[in-house]
Amino acid sequence: MENLNKKMVISVSGAAETSHCGPEVLNIAKELGREIARQDCILATGATSGFPHYSAIGYNEAKGMLSLGFSPANDKIEHQKLYLLPTDFCDVIVYTGFGYPVRDIILTKASHAMVVGCGRIGTIHEFTVAFESNIPLGILEGPWATDEVIHNIIKNSNRINHNVIFDSDPKRLISRLKDLVN
Repeated sequence: MENLNKKMVISVSGAAETSHCGPEVLNIAKELGREIARQDCILATGATSGFPHYSAIGYNEAKGMLSLGFSPANDKIEHQKLYLLPTDFCDVIVYTGFGYPVRDIILTKASHAMVVGCGRIGTIHEFTVAFESNIPLGILEGPWATDEVIHNIIKNSNRINHNVIFDSDPKRLISRLKDLVN
C-alpha cells in the first residue's frame, strides 16, 4: 500500500450554500476536485455541502486516493440530523464535535495547503486561519465576490504573506500550490 503520509493534503474551502456564486460554480468545484486527484494529492473538506461537496464529487470521479472530511458534529447522526450534512464522497469523516469555528481550524491546520473558492463567512474564517498560520493558499478566482473580499483583507492586514496565490485555472492553481509547499 502506498504511504499516504508522503502525500500532500489540500483542503478546499467554499460556500455550503452557493446560490450567490454563479451558475457554473458547482462544475468549477468538481473540476478543482478532479485536478487535486490528478495531481496525486489527498483532499480535505469540511464534510459539508455546496462547493466543498462538489469538489469531493469531482475528486471521487477522478479516482483520488483519499478524501477526508472534518465534520462540526459529534457523530454521524448529529452530522446528518442536526447539521444536515452529506456523508457521501468522503472516504473518512472525522467528527470533531466542536461546531463550525473550531472545525474550521482543525481542517485548516490538518492541511499542507488550502484552496479557497466562492464562499461566505466560514470560508473567510478558514482563509484567515490559513493566512495567519502561513499555510500556502490558492485563491480560485471566479465570477464571485470572494476574490475581492480576500484582496481587501490582505491589503488591509498590514502583513506580508508570500504564500497566497490567485489563479482562475484549477490545474495551474494546484500545480503552483504544490510548488509553494515544496
